[in-house]
This record gives sequence, C-alpha cells and structure tokens, in this order.
Amino acid sequence: MNEMRDHIEFEYGGENIALPLTTGTEDETAIEIGTLRNTTGLVTLDIGYKNTASTTSAITFIDGDKGILRYRGYSIETLAEKARFLEVAYLLIFGELPTADQLLKFEQLYRQYTLLDEGLKKLLDAFPSAAHPMDMLSALTAAWAAFDPQPLDVADAEQLCRSAAKILAGFPILTSWIYRKKCGLPLNYADAELHYAANVMQLMFRVPTARYERDPVLTAALDKLLILHADHEQNCSTTAVRVVGSSRAGLLASISAGVSALLGPLHGGANQFVVEMLQAIKADGGDIEKYLDKAKDKADPFRLMGFGHRVYKNFDPRAKIIKGYADDVLEKLGVDDPILDIAKKLESAALADDYFVSRKIFPNVDFYSGIIYRALGIPVEMFTVMFALGRLPGWIAQWLEMRKDEQPVSRPRQVYTGHTQRDFVPLDQR
Repeated sequence: MNEMRDHIEFEYGGENIALPLTTGTEDETAIEIGTLRNTTGLVTLDIGYKNTASTTSAITFIDGDKGILRYRGYSIETLAEKARFLEVAYLLIFGELPTADQLLKFEQLYRQYTLLDEGLKKLLDAFPSAAHPMDMLSALTAAWAAFDPQPLDVADAEQLCRSAAKILAGFPILTSWIYRKKCGLPLNYADAELHYAANVMQLMFRVPTARYERDPVLTAALDKLLILHADHEQNCSTTAVRVVGSSRAGLLASISAGVSALLGPLHGGANQFVVEMLQAIKADGGDIEKYLDKAKDKADPFRLMGFGHRVYKNFDPRAKIIKGYADDVLEKLGVDDPILDIAKKLESAALADDYFVSRKIFPNVDFYSGIIYRALGIPVEMFTVMFALGRLPGWIAQWLEMRKDEQPVSRPRQVYTGHTQRDFVPLDQR
C-alpha cells in the first residue's frame, strides 16, 4: 500500500485502487472507504468500530496519549475553571460561547420550561418499585416526546434554542422524580431562580418539612461534574443517538436511545463499579495492600475500578479537575463513611506505588465522581442517571450536527459467516 499526499493506493485484483485521505483540523488522517465496495466488492471489518471514524465532527477533540479534552476548541481545564454548566451546554449545542445577552435569554427560556406535563407523573407511578432508575429514565424520555410531538426544524434557530432549553430544563426534573420515587419521597418542582446545579440539588434533596439551604461547595462540585461529563466524542451512547437520529427520529427518541446505551455496564456504570469495589474491599476486611497486589497479579481477574482509562493513555484530564472538588466535598460534609475512607487510602497508596505510576494507571473521573455522589448521599443505582444528566448537552449537540450535516441513514455492512444456501427439509423428515 502506497500513501500519497491526498490518497492511498493499493493493488487488488490486478488493478490499482486509490482511496482519498481526509485530514482533520488536529491532523488526524482518515482513509475514506465510501467507494471501496462499489469499486472492488470489498468491505472493511472493524468489530466494535474501534478504528473506524463513523463521522466528521466539530464538537469534541480528544488526544488520549497527551491527556487532552477540548469542547469546540476550549480546553476542559479552562471551561471547568471559568464557565458554568449552562454556558458549556450552549457552547456544545450552538458552537460558540454565549455572549452575556445570549446567556441571559437562554436562561430565561430554560426557566420557562421548568414544569413538566403532569401526565408523566402517571407513567412514573406505573413503574414497579424495583425498576432500575435508568430503565425508568429511558422510558420516560421516550414518553416525553408524546407530550411534545411537534417536529423540530433544525434550520430554525429559534426552535432549536427553545427545544434545547426545554430538554435541559425537564431532564433534571425527571431525574429527581425517579430518585424520589425510589426513596418514597414526595416529588419536587424546579426553582427557576436557582442556577442549574443548585436546582438539581434542591430537586433531589429538598424536603417539605424543612427549609432548603444551598451549599456552594456541593453545588460547585456537581456543576463541574456535569461539565466534565457533557460530551466525550463518539462513544457508545453518543453513537446510539446519532444512529437513531440518522433515520430522522426525533431528538427525544434519539436521546432515549442514548440513555439505553448508557445503561449498559461497559459504558455508563463505571463510577457505580468504583463504589461496589470499595464495598467489596470493606466487606473483606479493608486490606488495601491486598487489593493492590491483586490488581498487579496478571493471573488474578480482579480489576482496580476507577483507575486508568481506555481512551486516556497518560492521565484523564477530567480527574485532575474533579479531585480537588472531591476533597472539598469530603471536607465540607465531614462524612464518617468507611467506604470513603477506603477510597482515600486506596488513592494515596496507588499514587505512591511505582507499579501504577510507571504504567500511568491513575485515578480517573469515574473514581472521583463515585466518591462525590456517595458523599452527597446519592444511591449507587442513581450514579448512571447523574451521568446521563451531564451528557445531555453532548447528545443534543451531536444529534443536531448529524442532522445539519444531512448524514445519511446509518446502515453498516457485515461479513456473513452463516450457512450457505440449504434445501428445505419437510417437517416429517427432520
């Protein structure tokens, strides 16, 4: 195979085949194979799409080797330090940071939609008490579309802004209703005067018998977590949103598909697995060194959950940001929790152990987010729901980009490995 400046050539069937190259703005180069089947009869096989770019995108850039994450060109470090969640949501969805006037108008729109149709409550009541929160969220998100059936015109800027604000306003309410149903608590309504993270906190934790006191340390930590989870390129749930949306399914239906994809334990459950691992260590006597040794033993199936990352080969830039907030939350709450004590000891021991340091196996964002959610009193089974809440602007942005780019309906090929043609055997002869 020969690589030229703008294409790659290879020989197949006695002919020279040329495939064009596409280079992105960060010098990532891809081979365009759209004409490969028509010209050669060949398809490519990449199970799990681990080395296949399914689209071009201008939303999020990741360099896992260097520990870089940027939204629309802005580093995650800068956004986490200087912006609030709704600003970052606006950036992801509309492509630019909002001006003061644009942000004010967007927040006013958001406040207009902080009520949900009461019919959704009836659907919530129909779920059994044992239902998983993510199953409930997926179903309620899909049902929500039935209460707002108007199609979205992606060319209409006003419609886009209104739809984005409506979904961002309604999703925390659904999230809190699911949590409070599981806890047997009365459902809360939004407080339109609070900023996004503070509103999420009061929706979940305010009780009717006491005055709710906002805590800036806790709301700041949640705000940063939402920002850090807002988008992460073409992961499983984002791909699900784009694939479903490519059929011209509506935004809420596509988001529901993303929620369902996030439910799978290989994608959205990592911070839940962190706490479950810590609970297992506690149940086994709390011996940190024993479990560090197990993690080093290649013959042992034990994995140190919340350490390392399949994308970030150096460090997870989000973990560096959220670690400080995790420390602030633990200090503020003064939580007396043996699980969190084990987490702090495990973190310290691993960061001082040359085995993990030399292999760049550092705590990732899931490790610290699990600690924060645990400290806030959020049940383990709600962790992935909180993840979905943060990922919402990314799903909206990715769906919108796919529609504006007029992406054709997704239809992967396959390499068939079943029977060749067989003769039918009558029932009495089988």
